[in-house]
Parts: sequence; structure tokens; C-alpha cells
Amino acid sequence: MTPALDLDLLRTFVTVADAGSFAEAGQLLGRTQSSVTQHLQRLEHSVGVALLRKQGRSKQLTDAGRQLLRHARQMLALNDEAVGALRQDGPSGVLRIGSPHDIADTILPPLLTRIARAAPNVRLEIDVGRSPFLMDDLHRGKVDMVISTRRDERLQGLALRTSPVWWICAAHYRHDPSQPLPLVLVDEPSIYRRYALEALEREGIAWRQAYVASNLIGIKAAVRAGLGITPRSMELLGPDMRVLGEHHGLPRLPDVTYYLWVRPGSVNPLVRKAYELISEP
Repeated sequence: MTPALDLDLLRTFVTVADAGSFAEAGQLLGRTQSSVTQHLQRLEHSVGVALLRKQGRSKQLTDAGRQLLRHARQMLALNDEAVGALRQDGPSGVLRIGSPHDIADTILPPLLTRIARAAPNVRLEIDVGRSPFLMDDLHRGKVDMVISTRRDERLQGLALRTSPVWWICAAHYRHDPSQPLPLVLVDEPSIYRRYALEALEREGIAWRQAYVASNLIGIKAAVRAGLGITPRSMELLGPDMRVLGEHHGLPRLPDVTYYLWVRPGSVNPLVRKAYELISEP
């Protein structure tokens, strides 16, 4: 008789594959690392083949592991869909969304409203941070979906909005084109930093780093203090700021597109429902 696969063991297996480590999978599942290890051992014993192999300090999927991973995602999604369909109160659970600071007041609120109205029993957890780090969290399974300006062909996504990128300074800032341009920049990695420096180098415009910050809160503070100019999307612009442009001798910057990204085959059934809801015109 063919052995039945335990869905709890499959869920642990998929979480380990997404998180990349037993320890991180344990945190996501609320289990100890030893419990996660036992689940994987029991699953390997059940299917009779090795699903993971050691490579350096990390674990990698074997060919059998990659094959089982595809089936495991399908089985978990079908199970969760069936359970959700039997409940009378609609979908429930936790949906974790990552968002960059600059659109937390613009793009994010209507998106959250749409989800909350369609699924009032879903608890939304919002992680506001920087795009590159949020994308890493998405790949590791720490969040379920992310709004980001970055592209990643490994993910499934849709464009939410395209915004112009401007040179933004304080309303009281006095621009002196005879001096190197004082830039207020976020540290690497940053798409805005790259756009700005490439444009200035292309036009042969001298610049200096007047201020560097690790997040948007520091950038806003420095700009409002009049320390310099920052390249940022229109979402940053406030009533105490203004835009410098080509008539000030500054080059035009490329637009940015904000995308909503999810992992294909996510084991959280709420991800697919929320993604489909947001995709609807």
C-alpha cells in the first residue's frame, strides 16, 4: 500500500525550502529547530529517499526533493482551499505585507483597504522597510507579499504604479549651480542613488555626498534641514519641500515602477486570494 503523506510534514518541508534553513523555518512555524529536523527525517523515511543534502553549511534540495516540493505546494494549497471553503465566516489567518517607507502613506493604504473589506477576518501584518531587504525577506518566507521598485524574474508580480523621480530639496533651500551638488543619499543598495549618480556622471555635473542615511526617515530629516538635494519618487514630496529640474541645470531622472511581488506556489492560501483581488481591475 502506498504510504499517505502527512500534510504537517509537507508544510515543514516547504517552509524549510523557502526559508533556506532549519532554524529560520522553525521561527516561521513556531517550532524548535530539533522539531523541524524530526519532521524532515520522518518525511524522508515516509517517501524512502533523501530530500536534502548538505552543501557547505547549508542544505540543498536533492532532485527528489525538488520533485516533491512541486507536489507538496499543490497538496497544501488544495487542502487549505478545501478547509477555507467549508468555513462560513470567510478566509482567516495572517497575511504579512512588506512595503517601502515612501509609499506607506500613498500606495499601501488603498491596497490594505481593499483586502480588509473583502476579507475582514484576515489579520494584516505590515513590515515597512527598504525595498532590497524586503525582497530578501520575501524569498526567505518572512513576508507573504512585497511592494517594491525592484524586479525579480523568480517572483510573480504586477505593476501598481509608475512614478516620476525628482530632485527634491527643502522649500527654503538655495541652489547654487556653481558649487558641487550636495546630495542627500541612502546607503547602498538603492535604485535612486544609482539613477542619480549615473545621470550626474553622464552630464559631467560635480557632486558631493552631503549626508547619508540608512533609511527614509533620515533622508527626510536631512532634506527638511536644508542639507542638500535627494533623488526620490514623487511620493516623498511634502508641503515643506520643492522640486528642482532641468531649468536648474539638473538632468532628468528615469521613472520608477512599484510592483507587488509574491512567491509562486506560496503555501499561504491568503496570498493567492489577496493577489487575485488586487489584480482585479
